[in-house]
Amino acid sequence: MRMNPSSVRGLAAGPAALLALVIALFAGCGQNVTTPSASATGASPGATPSEGPTAVPTDAGTSPEPSPPGQSDTDWGRIWDALPESFPAFAGASPAETGEGPASAVLDVGDTEPAEVAAYYVAALEAAGYSTLARSDPREDGSIEAEWAGDTTCRVRATITPLGGTTIVTILYGADCPFE
Repeated sequence: MRMNPSSVRGLAAGPAALLALVIALFAGCGQNVTTPSASATGASPGATPSEGPTAVPTDAGTSPEPSPPGQSDTDWGRIWDALPESFPAFAGASPAETGEGPASAVLDVGDTEPAEVAAYYVAALEAAGYSTLARSDPREDGSIEAEWAGDTTCRVRATITPLGGTTIVTILYGADCPFE
């Protein structure tokens, strides 16, 4: 059987092209490859970007940095809508819903006495570098409120309220506080 010379070249080019593609794909594995971002520059593909290159992670399992939560306005002031991971956590606390308005966290701490919860947060936040500004004695309803300052602008408030057989902690973490 006689083969056309152009068919032979096509067969030889096919495996060579496939091998070049495989090498190109694996050459960048485990490294950050820099490519221009057409969407960031508003340029069409192939155009020279006017901004610097954008790093594209190629490691498996690489994810972008999480963005901080939103913020809300309260009667107390502007707060973060969540607590940073570094904020002290009362043992056994679980998220709760009260419908009382915006808060950085609303926690159910079981049947723990409010004075014990307040003492925990005073000690934990002072150990983390916050200064206790105020702590109320138990009010008529048994609730306790405490407030801390982390620096000249960072403020934190916790209201600890007994409700039936459980105690609810509402934390307001000021928007001027770092979220890390």
